[in-house]
Amino acid sequence: MNNEHPISKGLRRSDPSRPRPLADAVLRLIWHQKRVSRAEIANLAGLSRSTVSEIIAEILPTGLVAEIGEGPSRGGRRPIVLEFRDDACVILGVEMGAAHVAVALTDLRGRVLAWETQDHPVRSDPTGTRQVIAELCAKCLALPARGERPLVGIGVAVPSPFDPSLPDDLSTVVLPAWEGSLGLGELGEKYGVPILADNDANLGALAEHWWGLGGEADNLAYIKVATGIGSGHIIGNEIYRGATGVAGEIGHISIDPNGKKCICGLHGCLVTYVGAHGLVDRATELLPEFPQSVLAGRDLAIQDIEEAALTRDPLAMKVIREAAGHLGTAVAGMMNLMNPAVVVLGGDMSRLGELVLDPLRETVSSRTLVSSVAAAEILVSKLGPQSVAVGAATLVLKAGLDDSRVFPSVARPQSNSGPVT
Repeated sequence: MNNEHPISKGLRRSDPSRPRPLADAVLRLIWHQKRVSRAEIANLAGLSRSTVSEIIAEILPTGLVAEIGEGPSRGGRRPIVLEFRDDACVILGVEMGAAHVAVALTDLRGRVLAWETQDHPVRSDPTGTRQVIAELCAKCLALPARGERPLVGIGVAVPSPFDPSLPDDLSTVVLPAWEGSLGLGELGEKYGVPILADNDANLGALAEHWWGLGGEADNLAYIKVATGIGSGHIIGNEIYRGATGVAGEIGHISIDPNGKKCICGLHGCLVTYVGAHGLVDRATELLPEFPQSVLAGRDLAIQDIEEAALTRDPLAMKVIREAAGHLGTAVAGMMNLMNPAVVVLGGDMSRLGELVLDPLRETVSSRTLVSSVAAAEILVSKLGPQSVAVGAATLVLKAGLDDSRVFPSVARPQSNSGPVT
């Protein structure tokens, strides 16, 4: 993640009677710096050393920060170094895909401690999906990697437009079987933690911005290509959601008004050409032209097409190149409009790497006429299949760093009086 932070601005005490925002800002500073002394905090924040000492005295009992020993001296007494305890708590991140559920258990630095995944018809079976989520969360929490560390919260990535001002509402158009309700309140009550949700592509973008390829970019786009197609956008270091949470629905841009009808009711949406079902339909349509293909004579699934493409099967390669061209057309329009510094491709198709990126980049290059737009990097996510679930956990971490009351109280470690090595 880009560690540059508006520290001085964020730490100014505009109301001395409200110390909590100031303490939260200092906690964020320590998280960003990882290790820092009180004197360094005072210098970075533009605060007096006495004020910093008061704030640290408030923070230390939370157990999120520890004194780990003496740092090097620049003359005079050695400073005591403070360290943010990445292992103080754990967070659960849940990805609800269209046809699977995945759960990541992370520490407070985005590292995955446990990972569980299970295929499930999420779109058509809300009751079963809620049960699978509960079971996978319980599995992760029961693993030795968790230890005795308390749980901060549960982040949930949903394959649907999502408005954070309506935290339990889901789109009845995209997920009609869910009848408009996420319905995970009982899970939060079971563990006594908050549940935070957002769109899956938004959380993929968040993960890339904090931990992945977009770490040095204030403005990036994340494109998730799976059963559905979605994009998440980071603008000025924050998720851009639009007025009602539906920004980034790139999959429902119509690229052919006379094309197939989409689940959204429109015709020729990008997802009908690039989503998993669209690719299977296209491969089936082309099979008579490629009788020698390894895909011939099979009931096709998207995984079959991807595996065949990796072996350079001509039919699979044609399907993937066509899809990459369609996707490139939509991405080029998005880039002309949003001008991101980095575009990261995630989801199922990202495993194909340059097989997708080459034709995608060719199309984008031919459709972005402004040189600064065309120069944007288009890359495959290095976070792999865990990116969205990690992004869901990061949503909870971000909430805790914005307001430390989200974090549970943890035991304060013993101070180490030895020097820092």
